[in-house]
Amino acid sequence: MKNHVGVCLIGAGRAGMIHARNYIANIPFAKIVAVAEPFAETRVAALRELGIENGYEDFNEALKNPEVDAVIIATPTKYHRDACVAAAKAGKHVFCEKPMAMNVEECEDMIKACRENNVKLQLAFMRRFDASFRAAKQRIDAGEIGDVVLVKSNTRGPNQPKPWMYDISKSNGPLAEVCSHDIDSLRWFTGSEYSRVYAVGANYRCPEAKDDFPDFYDNVIMTCEFKNGMQGLIDGAQYVKYGYDARVEILGTDGLITLGSTYANSVVVFKKNKIAEAEHVTGWQSLFAEAYLEEDRHFIDCVLNDKNPSVTGHDGKMVVKVVLEGNRSIREHRIIDLTSE
Repeated sequence: MKNHVGVCLIGAGRAGMIHARNYIANIPFAKIVAVAEPFAETRVAALRELGIENGYEDFNEALKNPEVDAVIIATPTKYHRDACVAAAKAGKHVFCEKPMAMNVEECEDMIKACRENNVKLQLAFMRRFDASFRAAKQRIDAGEIGDVVLVKSNTRGPNQPKPWMYDISKSNGPLAEVCSHDIDSLRWFTGSEYSRVYAVGANYRCPEAKDDFPDFYDNVIMTCEFKNGMQGLIDGAQYVKYGYDARVEILGTDGLITLGSTYANSVVVFKKNKIAEAEHVTGWQSLFAEAYLEEDRHFIDCVLNDKNPSVTGHDGKMVVKVVLEGNRSIREHRIIDLTSE
């Protein structure tokens, strides 16, 4: 049995390179051995930074490399299914960034391919590996706030959406690109599946998209009910400009748990003009740096020691299902009952 895992990065964008840097510097018993990236400039830059030589335009060619034991899929979502199925058939373990795929059927193809070829499939819901989120889950499970009544989660990003995101048919919208982590966190904290959702979305900050993409929304709220009777509320936004903002509030019958802050540190400066100033979090990369590292470590541990990942293909599929039904709720202006699906 090999004592290390050779990893191929498929997709060398922002998220992919976070994982690749972790493997280069902080993951024992694993190393990046190849990069598959269709854009030559991006591929060359990644190879140079990572100090490796095996670069491929087509991920199918990378999968033929015998040094590759596992892959990180960090491409745009529409390519996840094909990359995962091809990797599984080649006998490579799969770590897949969120959202898992474009629809439930693609998720099921990915799960089936990994199961039939006896390879691991882990989804990249890194908040489950964040120390604060884990502590909150432990305190919920210990009954410290009684029974959970309501989980509220918001994610708001400062950056302008990329042009391809405006087309909901290609991106599945902010519910997928921004709120996948929120949707998963609510499932995790409530310990239940969604039963009904009602979502409202609108475009407030991206006027350039309104003519060509009238269905695009940069702000969304979704109210949720769960099969166990608990309630949820998700608040997602793009291009808010003030900083990166990820917070959770968990209300119980006997108490409250809060997670997250918009402040980058605890320093607040009070000036003589009577204005207080504080530094805000600017990006998810720094806020969840340790969580990314822990989920990468977990994946390698599962591969080397034949363990089941704690975040599975089923978790990814259920989030995609809620995203699609949330978008349907926005289009049809009505509550969607997921129990009849």
